[in-house]
Amino acid sequence: MKKILVIDDEAIVRTSCERALGLEGYQVKLAASGREGIEFLENETFGIVLLDLKMPDMDGIEVLNRINEKWPATKVIMITGYSTVETAVQALRLGAYNFIEKPFTPDTLLAAVREVTENSGGPQK
Repeated sequence: MKKILVIDDEAIVRTSCERALGLEGYQVKLAASGREGIEFLENETFGIVLLDLKMPDMDGIEVLNRINEKWPATKVIMITGYSTVETAVQALRLGAYNFIEKPFTPDTLLAAVREVTENSGGPQK
């Protein structure tokens, strides 16, 4: 079973992700901040992290850099309501696996997660 960590400061986003992914059999943990997400990662292994780009305590790029340094096998999907081509390109260059925009549907979320799980046997970045 794939374990997924959702790091987002918006409760509605965390709850929506948990519902959609839980129905598909994923084990989901929720973190309300970048710091809380890093704490979870220090103690557990996650195959995928859904990571908000804009958060008050640590932005998603900072968290992404930490994940790449300490847990390079963990795949990161960036999620944001502030999508621009520039931020998407930056996140992908820094090692994010994919990038989805808020508001997203459960189908969009599940498609992004399935893509990671289906392609995770490939070479690591």
